[in-house]
Parts: sequence; structure tokens; C-alpha cells
Amino acid sequence: MKVTSKKNEKVANMIFGAIYPLYWDRLEKNGRTKEEFHKVLEWFTGFNEQKLQELIDQKITFRTFFEKATIHPNEHMIKGVVCGYRIEEIEDEFETYKLCRQMEKLIDELAKGRKMEKILRT
Repeated sequence: MKVTSKKNEKVANMIFGAIYPLYWDRLEKNGRTKEEFHKVLEWFTGFNEQKLQELIDQKITFRTFFEKATIHPNEHMIKGVVCGYRIEEIEDEFETYKLCRQMEKLIDELAKGRKMEKILRT
């Protein structure tokens, strides 16, 4: 599928704190820990647990979330299909959408029981 400007804007304007509990619920149901979840988020964004909570409390959008993040230099290694979109084919102009899908890919891998060293691309 092809990303559009409208789709990118819709995701960019979503509130991170509204989606965070959905990510966590999925992981918890699959027997993963909050420590593992936060380790993956910190690897990808640079945000520790305290900073994540601050950003959730501030009700920031995904756009602001990723603007404030220090994205890991190995993010280019996150590939595959999420929600019908092949990550490596998402155009650079839709950076927020691509980062969101990359983060979701990491969460999917964690939920499916993939080993942490593979998730963190070490």
C-alpha cells in the first residue's frame, strides 16, 4: 500500500498517550514485561521510563514524540510489513508515519516472543 499525506497527518496528530496503553495491553497479554516494553522504546527513541511518562502526561502527538526522540542509528534495519505497509518502501517525506510503523514492528516482534537481541538489532 502507498502512504498518503492525509494518512501521514492523521497518524502524526494522534496522541501518543492514547495509543501507549494499547501497545502495553497487547504485550501484557503475550506475557511480556513492562521493563521489556520500555527497553525497546528506549532503544528506539532514547526516552527512559520517566521521560515517557512526562510525554504521556503532556498529551503530545506522535509528530512531537518523534521530533523530541533520538532515533537509534540502526532504525534502518527495521524492515518488514506492518498493517499492510512495507516499512522500507515508505517514502522519506512521510517520516512520522514510517517511524510509527517501525516502532509498531518492534512491538509486534516483542509480542511474538522474538529474542531481545534480535529486536534491538544488535
